[in-house]
Amino acid sequence: MIYDEKILVALSGGVDSSVAASLLLEQGFTCVAAHLALFDGASEAESACLAAQRLHMPFHVFDMHGQFKQKVIEHFVKSYLRGETPNPCVECNKHIKFGALLEKATELGCDKIATGHYARVEFVNNRWLIKKALDGSKDQSYVLYTLTQAQLACVNFPLGDMTKKQVREYALEKNFPNAGKSESQDICFVPDGDYGAFLERYTGQELCPGDFVDPQGHVLGRHRGTACYTLGQRKGLGLALPQPGYVCGIDPARNTVTVGEEALLFGKTLHARDVNLIAFDTLESPLRCKAKIRYRQAEQWAFAEQTDADTLRVTFDAPQRAITPGQAVVLYDGEAVVGGGTIFK
Repeated sequence: MIYDEKILVALSGGVDSSVAASLLLEQGFTCVAAHLALFDGASEAESACLAAQRLHMPFHVFDMHGQFKQKVIEHFVKSYLRGETPNPCVECNKHIKFGALLEKATELGCDKIATGHYARVEFVNNRWLIKKALDGSKDQSYVLYTLTQAQLACVNFPLGDMTKKQVREYALEKNFPNAGKSESQDICFVPDGDYGAFLERYTGQELCPGDFVDPQGHVLGRHRGTACYTLGQRKGLGLALPQPGYVCGIDPARNTVTVGEEALLFGKTLHARDVNLIAFDTLESPLRCKAKIRYRQAEQWAFAEQTDADTLRVTFDAPQRAITPGQAVVLYDGEAVVGGGTIFK
């Protein structure tokens, strides 16, 4: 079957996007390949170009250093410096992969874009929905909650009904050179995972050491800088304490990091800003749903209420550990993403 739609496929150089492109070609779509050059030091363009050549697809490289720096890296840096723990993948999807790339697709005369994300898009009751991927261990719906109805109408996720094992097997069958390529688990622009060192390099300023304090304000020792820590952290504190200590508070204004017992990390209520709803325009009344406050967390039962146009209050049935400002809270109704926002308290 030949489809009239022309699709711009984002090729990262990895196996997922290569398989996504191949599947679309097999389905009869006209496909154009695009690689996004996002930051200095990235070296995936050659792999993406080879994948496009192998699939006989026109290939474009789009320089998005400026947009990526402004919308993703700057957001990351500012969030950490104000004591939050951001998720840059959410911002990248919102502004770059499903924002700027869609604009490029329009310029090239493409009807849709496709990526190698593990998620599904369905049109139900006159509304576009994001649903979880078939492979729960790879599901990426959590980092896609910012997509709008207009964006979802122009998106194709070919891998949503496949497992990672099936994707690897397909790539091996097709003799793709990246079939066995390992996946990075780190933030792409901080590959060594040392966020403190990255912030110092990026800002050109050394982080300011300060005091570790207990919940009563007694000094326990010295920290490297508040941006080096996140709520719930236990390892890497360098403190000799009579019992295990966990980061349970970060105060950049006072330049202190509070360390206490694990019980202090648990809470039942959070507030989120920058809300985007997918399943509804607004929440007219409290919604019984499941919610997750970090990518790898299992969903938890909760009630969600929209407190104004841009904020949510989520109250969990059971206390949750380390509700972290800067992270996303994402709401689910069964397999479908209801929406989400950025936790601020």
